[in-house]
Order: sequence, then structure tokens, then C-alpha cells
Amino acid sequence: MNSIVDTAQAKAYLLDLQGRIVSALEEVDGSRFAQDAWQKGPQEPLGGMGITQILEEGRMFERAGVGFSHVTGHKLPPSASANRPELAGRGFEALGVSLVLHPRNPYVPTVHMNVRLFVARATHAADVWWIGGGMDLTPYYGFDEDAVHFHATCKKALDPFGVDLYPRFKSWCDDYFYLKHRAEARGIGGIFFDDFHEGGFESAFAMQRSVGDHFIEAYLPIVSRRSTAAYGEAERNWQAYRRGRYVEFNLVYDRGTLFGLQSGGRAESILMSLPPVVHWRYQHAPKAGSPEALLLERFLPRRDWLT
Repeated sequence: MNSIVDTAQAKAYLLDLQGRIVSALEEVDGSRFAQDAWQKGPQEPLGGMGITQILEEGRMFERAGVGFSHVTGHKLPPSASANRPELAGRGFEALGVSLVLHPRNPYVPTVHMNVRLFVARATHAADVWWIGGGMDLTPYYGFDEDAVHFHATCKKALDPFGVDLYPRFKSWCDDYFYLKHRAEARGIGGIFFDDFHEGGFESAFAMQRSVGDHFIEAYLPIVSRRSTAAYGEAERNWQAYRRGRYVEFNLVYDRGTLFGLQSGGRAESILMSLPPVVHWRYQHAPKAGSPEALLLERFLPRRDWLT
């Protein structure tokens, strides 16, 4: 993991990626994102800056957040050093783009994507770097066509860097986005990777760029197919109920959320991933044979969508 890391190159790419994604979403929604640039002072435990782009109560998206952050700290938080205890106590630099889109129409799935770079620094030792990221889809109503398209695009992004990466990262995603206390997947998965440094920085960073660059292709065709579907109160109630699973995962398991909160990050930007309207119901079970039951029975269990 000890190789030359160009954080300036990474920052330029990530800011450009954020801008391209926001522009594409504004064209789809017809509304403008609000931009909230923030700065952490030197007296705070976490230094650095970020740009949060947020859209609320849009035509298409009830809440959409696309955030960039570039932060530094004196000590890696537990969530970042849990898998590598030898790095505990090191200073760090972290930068990335993270987004979560919560559509208004229940037939349009929620989506998450992030790409990030970490550098752990020490005075008398070489820097250690790694990248992470991925994208995953959380539908409220399942459609085979959408699942196949999303996974095929993830595979397309990774194949130039090794045909083994998609099955590895797909399995990792299935394992990661799993609510152990519910024995249930959050959605239909996608790809997830972390602590990745194979092939040196240039190769790993190129792979990460490919993941980021394929997000629009993976998601917006699904939005186009489903956004005109008619829905009513029953579908909105189901969407709000299933959004509860999203909240549970993000607050209990998500490493990015835990990293941000443990390191003294900006709460508003960290928690922009949460949906605006959520319902919890006690022991709720959809009617047998319904489209809602089909989501639980056919789409959430782990499966290979490309065979």
C-alpha cells in the first residue's frame, strides 16, 4: 500500500464527478440543487472542507444529496482502523463523493453511491492508502429489468480492471448491506469494496473513477422507466415503511456514517442520506401474493442477476 498518492488529482476528479452528477439530476428533476459549502476550523477535531449539494421537495426526488468532502484528522476513528489495528493512532486524510437519492415515486428505487480515498499518515513511517466505494439499489417494488440493468452496468464498470472484480464486489455488497438484526438485505445490492489498493495507486484510482463515471448510466435509465408509473397512498405507505430499513442500516452498521460521526464530522452533511418521510409499523407483513410481498420473497434474497 506504500506508493505515491496524488490527492490533488483525486480531489479534482471528485469535484468534477459531483458537478456532473448534480447537473444530470437537475435535468431529470427540473429543480436546482442548493449548494452548501462548509469549512472546518483548525481548532476542531476534524479539519478540512466540503460541498454539500442538496435537493428537497423536488418534482422527481423527495430528497437528493450529493456531497463532497476533504477532511484531515489527528487520529483515525475506530471505524476506519478496526480492520487494521496497526494504523490506530495515525493521522489521516480522507476525501470522497457520497450520494443518496430518495425519489418521490415509490416505483423508482432509492440509490446510494460513493467513492473515497483514505491516507493514513505517521511522522516516522510511510503513508498507507486505500480506496473504497460502490453503488447499490434499494427498490420498493421489484422489476427484473431494473435489477439486471443495474448489475450489468456495475459489471461493465469493473470488467476492464479484472473480470474477477464484479463477482468479488457483488458478494461483498450482499454481505455488507445486510441488516443482521432483521436477517434481511437492505435492497438488491450492487457492488461494494473497501481497503482496496491492488495494482498501485494509478490502477486502483482508475478503477474507482470507472465506478463513479458509470453511476449515471446505471441509475437514470431506471428513473426514466419508472417515474411515470401511477401510485397512491398504499404505495407511498409501503415506501415509507421500507425506508425504515434504510435508516436502521445507516445508523447501526454503515461505516461511512460511523466514520463521520466518530471523527467529529458535520452532522447535517453526514445525515443527509436519511429519507424525509419514514414509517415504522409493528410486525407488518404484506398481503400474500401482493407486489409488496414479491419484493421480500423474490428480490431481497441474495441472487445472481446476470445469469
